[in-house]
Amino acid sequence: MSFVDAVKTCVMEKYFFKFEGRARRSEYWWFALATGLLSCALQMCGKWGAILGGIATLALLPATWGVAVRRMHDIGKSGWALLVSLIPLVGAIIVLVWSCKDSQKTENQYGPSPKY
Repeated sequence: MSFVDAVKTCVMEKYFFKFEGRARRSEYWWFALATGLLSCALQMCGKWGAILGGIATLALLPATWGVAVRRMHDIGKSGWALLVSLIPLVGAIIVLVWSCKDSQKTENQYGPSPKY
């Protein structure tokens, strides 16, 4: 999946709390890059940029949660597994490792593999 496809999928097609299905690594990481770049660009615009960055972060929160849950589905975990990230430091590392794992090759309870 390309950068543009990933952002379009997350923002236009599956924006508002779409937790069904699976998201490939590329979709997850391209969307993470897009939101990070947007945040950095807005932060560099001074005081108003910081305010707009906060608004953009809140506006993209449903899409961010949705793609993260679909990413967990792609590796065969429930979206609730993201609550592990609430454990200081260790939780973030665990979620990072899970996010980097390859997709399950076979169909799982969340649907067919978008990759294979």
